[in-house]
Amino acid sequence: MTARRTTVAPLSLADLAALTQTVADDVRAGLHEVRADADDRWHVRLRCDDRVDVWLISWTEDQGTQLHDHGGSSGAFTVVSGELSETVWTPGAQVLTEAARRAGDSVVFGGRYVHDVRNVRQQTAVSVHAYSPPLALMNYYDVDGGGLTRLASAWTDDPEAPPSGLRAAS
Repeated sequence: MTARRTTVAPLSLADLAALTQTVADDVRAGLHEVRADADDRWHVRLRCDDRVDVWLISWTEDQGTQLHDHGGSSGAFTVVSGELSETVWTPGAQVLTEAARRAGDSVVFGGRYVHDVRNVRQQTAVSVHAYSPPLALMNYYDVDGGGLTRLASAWTDDPEAPPSGLRAAS
């Protein structure tokens, strides 16, 4: 896969937040089917165009991502149900900070945001994610000596597909 070229302006952070909140309301209203899979995070793309990618993801207990960015895409996610733990890299301070993201919470982020998202609860969590411009690259990291070390990069349009050679988070 190669980077998508687009002449269309990406959505603003406010628009990304509003979009994930609207889709989360649609999910709560039963307009989108949600599944849960204890072996792999279940996910489905709900929208993809030149401006934005929208994903619906379920997270059973202990499922999560790895520390990653979105290859320059900005994004947002809204927790539909359950609770997620988000660990965020803070540049400058050189620390990871963890926060609980509960049902109804929305998070927005710019193109340099590095985080890890995980369900540490027994209850399945469901979230809606949007990326603009649409996701094309993800970089994966480890914290080493007070800084970030890139472990891998992958051209992908699927936020749930780890690059080859990198241990997949459950």
